[in-house]
Formats: sequence, C-alpha cells, structure tokens
Amino acid sequence: MPPPSDLRPGFLPVRPARHGGPAVPRPVPGLLAVAERYLRIGSPAAMADAVTRSHLDDGRCVGWYGPPAPGWRVAIDAERADAPVPPALARRFGAGDFWARWTRAECCCKLADVPIATWWRRHGLGTPADGSTLWRTLRTADLVVTVGFAPNGRGAAVGGRSL
Repeated sequence: MPPPSDLRPGFLPVRPARHGGPAVPRPVPGLLAVAERYLRIGSPAAMADAVTRSHLDDGRCVGWYGPPAPGWRVAIDAERADAPVPPALARRFGAGDFWARWTRAECCCKLADVPIATWWRRHGLGTPADGSTLWRTLRTADLVVTVGFAPNGRGAAVGGRSL
C-alpha cells in the first residue's frame, strides 16, 4: 500500500478554525503540486541562497526556491535515482523503491529534528500516518527528490507523538 500523501483526495486547503479563531490557509498542497517549479540543481555555491538544500554524493546540490508558506517549515532531500542501494540498508529495508522511501524518511527527520537512526527504530523508512508531515516525492533530472512540510511548532510524529 502506498504511503499517505499530501495530494490525497479530500485534503483540506484550509485548516478549520479552533476555539473560535480564524481558519488558517494551507498553501502547502498547492506548492507541492508544482514542486518542480521551485527546485534547482547546481553547485553548493550556486544554491547558497536556497530556502533549504540537499547535498548529493556527486558534489551537486538541490535547492528549494519556493515562496514562503506562513506557519510551515520546509525540508528537502535528494538522492541520485541510479545510485546503488548500500547492501546493509537493502538487507534491512529492502531495495524496492528505496530512494523514494529514503528521501521521505530523511525529510521527516529534518522536520522533526530527529537523527535517522532514531527514526529507523520507530518507523523504518515509513512516514507518519498522523498527517504531521505533508510531502511529495518526485523524479527530476536523474534524481529522486522529496519536498516535505510540517506546521511550525509541530514535528513529524515519532513514536506516536509530535516532537
């Protein structure tokens, strides 16, 4: 079964009001739907002004240049699509769709400020089912890239709670 997605049918573009407060617009689904527009690939120096970056093993860097999403934090992770899966990780997590699963888990770790080894113990290479992180994984050029967002003040769920 595929993991939950921010682009799932029925996803609310507005968070309902709480305790009589105003409803909060949710720009994230719109940004994720057109994420390709906001990703650039180049040298680390060329990506220095990106909102967030991911460094590749071949020296390139992927940068996110999307507009601000008030109330949200953003993270990206990228890997070469044709990179070999390290044997120890393939044995532990399986090689199927590995880089997509890896980049999603890395985004969640970045947004939750949790080391990947801690994430593995709780989720493997899965993503939180509670909707605490919204993400999209895509192919661009020769890369697998995941863009993830989490509301400010809430991290991705680890062990059934938000950090």
